[in-house]
Amino acid sequence: MNIQLHYTEHGSGEPLVLLHGNGEDSSYFEHQIAFFQDRYRVIAVDTRGHGKSPRGTAPLTLNQFADDLRAFMDELDIASAHILGFSDGANVAMLFALAHPTRVKSLVLNGGNLFPEGLTEQTRREIDEEYEQAVATNDEDQLELLRLMIDEPHIDPVQLSGLNMPTLVVAGTDDMIEEAHTRLIAESIPNAQLTLIEGTHFIAFENPDAFNRVVSEFLVR
Repeated sequence: MNIQLHYTEHGSGEPLVLLHGNGEDSSYFEHQIAFFQDRYRVIAVDTRGHGKSPRGTAPLTLNQFADDLRAFMDELDIASAHILGFSDGANVAMLFALAHPTRVKSLVLNGGNLFPEGLTEQTRREIDEEYEQAVATNDEDQLELLRLMIDEPHIDPVQLSGLNMPTLVVAGTDDMIEEAHTRLIAESIPNAQLTLIEGTHFIAFENPDAFNRVVSEFLVR
């Protein structure tokens, strides 16, 4: 990896890696860090080109983010970890698990999608409008981030049938992801647990008590 990813680390125990969503940074998980650090070594990472992590010169793609995660875990000498991904972070987590299944102790997929059409029609319309605005202002940084949601990911649900680590699929009842799509992800991963929590796409931040309880119960089972 040609860059050093910024991260924060809290607590001790088995590593729990937190992957934020598009256009965000690791501070999104403030409620999860505070809750899980008593039991786990919580590592919250800023994705390439997000937060305090440099952009570097590599393509800004979800596959690149997954490769960055592998290099990051190598640097920290983490053989395997529990991985919790939100939104694009969940998509990166899926790609990472598919490429490096032995390095994932368990998988928490919050608000992920397998392909762009998994987003609600309203969400895709809003992204298209933001893209048009970014084109008009020649905002290349924003265009690059929006392209991630417009063009990616491209995960065949059949691929997920090969995953055998414990998996929790969790989303909000009023999510940016179609509920049928969230159910498709859960149904495609053998023995995955599906939980819907009252709230929007951002349940980990907006409804942390319920979210943390569901994740905690899943991790200790």
